[in-house]
Amino acid sequence: MHADKNRLNELSGNVIGCTFTVRHTLGAEFPGKVHDNALAHELGNAGYAVARRYGATLIYDGAVVGAHCVDLLVEDMLLVELQTVKASEDADRAQCVSHLKATGLLHCLLLNFGKPRLAIKRLASRRCCIPLHLRASACIC
Repeated sequence: MHADKNRLNELSGNVIGCTFTVRHTLGAEFPGKVHDNALAHELGNAGYAVARRYGATLIYDGAVVGAHCVDLLVEDMLLVELQTVKASEDADRAQCVSHLKATGLLHCLLLNFGKPRLAIKRLASRRCCIPLHLRASACIC
């Protein structure tokens, strides 16, 4: 478990490093999709497995009750949500917490490229027991 925590901390640091590279190269003027594509490319070049627009379907008592679409899933252990808004809202944090609960993962990075200075929030959650099915598929969101 300690090794997993160290690996996750190292991964988070490397993702943040790649994020700074993208921000330094592109700036803040582009739409979120451009930053999303650039960060996925940068992470892939760094040797990380990246799933883009990763879908999580929530099943409750045998019924599909919802679906989540995460911007990036890195190494099957770290969620990454990208924003390009001037001010981060509580809704952005709530979205990350919701993604953590839906996937059962422990950490999510909320990256906001829309501010004059890159905003980075690292959110953590305890493991969740929601019965769910995860699928790596294109999301409509």
